[in-house]
Amino acid sequence: MDDKTRNLDASALKGLAHPSRLRLLELLEHHGPATATQLSAQTGENTGVTSYHLRQLARHGFIEDVPERGKGKERWWRARSGGFSLDGDRFRRTPETAEAAEFLLAEIVRQRGAELTRWLEESRTTPRPWIEAGVQSHTALRLTQEELADLVREVAQVLDAHYERVKGRDEETPDTARVIVHFDAFPVGLGGQDRLE
Repeated sequence: MDDKTRNLDASALKGLAHPSRLRLLELLEHHGPATATQLSAQTGENTGVTSYHLRQLARHGFIEDVPERGKGKERWWRARSGGFSLDGDRFRRTPETAEAAEFLLAEIVRQRGAELTRWLEESRTTPRPWIEAGVQSHTALRLTQEELADLVREVAQVLDAHYERVKGRDEETPDTARVIVHFDAFPVGLGGQDRLE
C-alpha cells in the first residue's frame, strides 16, 4: 500500500494487539476525540489504565493528542487519519509476532462484522441520501497474482486521493459524517496448494 496506509512493523503490531487498545482506537475512530475519563466510562476500565493504553497507542502512532481541546491537565485524544495494513502472513510465520498477528487479524474480522451489524441497525433511521451515497458490495473475480496486486494498488490510490482531499477536517465540519471504508481482496481456495514464492 502507499504512504497514507501505514505498514505495521513488529513493534506497532505488538503495541496494537491488545483488547483494551483496540477498543479505545475503535471508540476514537467511531465517535471522535475524547479524554481518558470519557473513554474509561465507556469501557469500564479505570482512568489510569485507560491513560496507559492511550499513551501506548500514541507511542505507536495510532492516535494523537488534541492540545487545542484540553483545559488545564485535561488531555484529549483522537485517532490519526489514514489506515494501516498488516503483512499477516509474514508476522504469523514469525514466532515473536505470531500470537499478536493472529489476535489482531481475528479482532479486525470481529470489528468489521460489528461495524456492519451496527450499520444495519443505524440504517433504519439514517437519512436516505446518506444511504444512497454508500455501498455494500460483493464481487468475485478470477484474477492472476499481478492483477490482484494491481487492483489493490489502484483502490489504494483512490482512497489516497480522498484522504488528501479531507485530511485535517475536524469533527465540527457541517454536513459530514464519519465514514468507515472496508476493502478486502484475497484469493480463496488456495490454502491446500503449495505456496508460490
